[in-house]
This record gives sequence, structure tokens and C-alpha cells, in this order.
Amino acid sequence: MRRPLITASVIDPAKVLRSVHDNSAGGTAMFVGTIRNRSEGKPVTGLRYDVYKPMAEKKMLEIESQVKARWPVRKISMVHRYGDLKVGEVSVAVAVSCDHRAEAFEACRFAIDSIKRTVPLWKKEMSRGGKGKWVKGTPIDT
Repeated sequence: MRRPLITASVIDPAKVLRSVHDNSAGGTAMFVGTIRNRSEGKPVTGLRYDVYKPMAEKKMLEIESQVKARWPVRKISMVHRYGDLKVGEVSVAVAVSCDHRAEAFEACRFAIDSIKRTVPLWKKEMSRGGKGKWVKGTPIDT
């Protein structure tokens, strides 16, 4: 069974990393995005991610196909959360294993940059008192 690409569940980076283990891979690269406590110098208590799930999953699968077509990927795993996340929680994780480290780094960077650029996810930065502000982000900014 394939793990979800878009989920409301907590993301375990160790599971994502284990999912790309391959004895023929000489390099594995991983990116883990977490919710930080400040944005533009102002305190943030968390984020709310909204998503158009059917399109988001389709875009994630397209990114996976692009990565596999461009680099000699052994395995790739990508997952993004939606819903309400607290400071310190993981919002996105991408892991790629390849024969060599340079390929793994390049493929991982391409994947996370593509997610940020093309997947229909919108984020709202939450502040004290429950106030929030929708922030410019994917897929609008370039």
C-alpha cells in the first residue's frame, strides 16, 4: 500500500527516511520542513494549511514522475500535511535515494521546490489570540 501524499496525520521523518532505503543507493537526501515560531519578525503560534486534495495528490505524483525521469532515483517519498499545525511540527518531508549523493541532493531539492511552486496548498499563519493571516505562498508566488 502506498503512503498518503497529502495527510492530516503527523509526519514521522524517520518513517519517510526508512521508506527510501535501498541497499544499492549510495546517497540519500532528505528535506524536512517544520513550523517556525516567527515570520517577518512577528510571533507565530502555528499554521493552518488548506488544500485541494485531489489536485494536490495529482501534482505530487507528477513531481514524483518528473524526478524519476530526470535522475536515477532508487526510491522517493514525499508527504505534506494539511490542517492545523503547531510550532515545531513537520509540515512536509521529502526523501530521495540515488546511486550517488549529488543526484540525491539535486532530486530532493527539485522535488521540494516543485511542491512549493505547484501543489495547491495555502497557508495561514496563526498568532496569539487565534488571529491569522493568509500568507503569500504556493502555488501563487514564483
